[in-house]
Amino acid sequence: MMSAQQNELITRVGPGTPAGRLLRNYWQPVALVEELPSIRPLKAVRLMGQDFVVFRDEDGRYGMLDRDCPHRGADLAGGRLENGGLRCAFHGWLFDVKGSCLATPGEPAGSTLCKKIRQRAYPVVERSGILFAYIGEGEPPAFPHFDCFAAPGEYTFAFKGLFECNWLQALEVGIDPAHASYLHRFFEDEDTGASYGKQFRGASANSEMPITKVLREYEAPEILVNPTEYGLRLIAKRPLDEAQTHVRVTNLVFPQAFVIPMSAEMTITQWHVPVDDRNCYWYAVFTSFTTPTDKVKMRAQRLELYELPDYTSRRNKRNNYGFDPQEQQTQTYTGMGFDINVHDQWAVESQGDIQDRTREHLGTTDKGIIAYRRLLVDAIEKAQAGQKTLMVIDEAQASQMTGPASIDGIGPADRWDDYWKESDAARRERAPWCAK
Repeated sequence: MMSAQQNELITRVGPGTPAGRLLRNYWQPVALVEELPSIRPLKAVRLMGQDFVVFRDEDGRYGMLDRDCPHRGADLAGGRLENGGLRCAFHGWLFDVKGSCLATPGEPAGSTLCKKIRQRAYPVVERSGILFAYIGEGEPPAFPHFDCFAAPGEYTFAFKGLFECNWLQALEVGIDPAHASYLHRFFEDEDTGASYGKQFRGASANSEMPITKVLREYEAPEILVNPTEYGLRLIAKRPLDEAQTHVRVTNLVFPQAFVIPMSAEMTITQWHVPVDDRNCYWYAVFTSFTTPTDKVKMRAQRLELYELPDYTSRRNKRNNYGFDPQEQQTQTYTGMGFDINVHDQWAVESQGDIQDRTREHLGTTDKGIIAYRRLLVDAIEKAQAGQKTLMVIDEAQASQMTGPASIDGIGPADRWDDYWKESDAARRERAPWCAK
């Protein structure tokens, strides 16, 4: 249990808050590349309680500006992309991707006002189909050379979805290895050959046993949590018999991402990004180690659940997440369909807009959550003191950060620790894009 003050400290991320100051020291996903179409590539975004506009100019450069025009506060998201920048529709003031004012129409000939005006601008980079922005002070950290960034574009797929709750409880479901045995329990196993793009529906590596069967029949994992240079490694062990153990290796990448196995040959790297204190987006990069991703199929699968333009779930609190009591008796543990994103959304949104952690009672399966909260509080205190925090790295450090290994498989009980490392090495050896 924690105090109300401690809960406020780790959940609130608006301007001037301690956690907000920490998260602003890192690159944050702000949009999918696909959200900026060829016709008018511009989008209003809200990040940690602040409003911005992100755009691509005529030369293909990305930029992000404060959303209110510095002239008289009109909405730049209603502007026009022309003449090398973004022009406010109110009086025609024009700004480039760096925030420089290029024109102030209506001013007298010879006016120097334009040279005195600057809109606050923020660095934007594209990585694996996601636009990341940096809204902190000073130089942004380097991107680690993780698989999701190292793989060629044809081997990745990016998507997002909205959760109507605080970012922290959304993140914490991903570092809770025990919940899958109940929340994602299916009473019958599907053909694993039809599992492409569906988490928990394939077979564990080196096995014909469906992951759904493992989770359903072996519901009490032993969880190990190890500190790493990037955050935490979580290992969930489920002994199947005297000879075999199911091993699932996931990772917490500080401050707010995790890397988890999607299937034997694909991983998911996912960020939980605060829109404000009561809403967040998850952004995910799916990385394939075998063949190029079928982006058309994976996007169609997700659009069965998520509605554009805001990537909101069709199953949500307003329709009770599609709950079907008959389904709950015969097919799924929740009665909320077969998409695990719906299960996770229900779980974290049902905790309230901001979970009241003064009422919780943590158990042994919450080791990862406890360890992460300690990391988070320590980093908040360091950021408040102006000290360097975990994963604020330079390019030399970033080049040494590869992987991280994320495996779901069945190996020998007496060599389970060697097994997952060997499985990761073998998968990389087979991958067409991994450095040999």
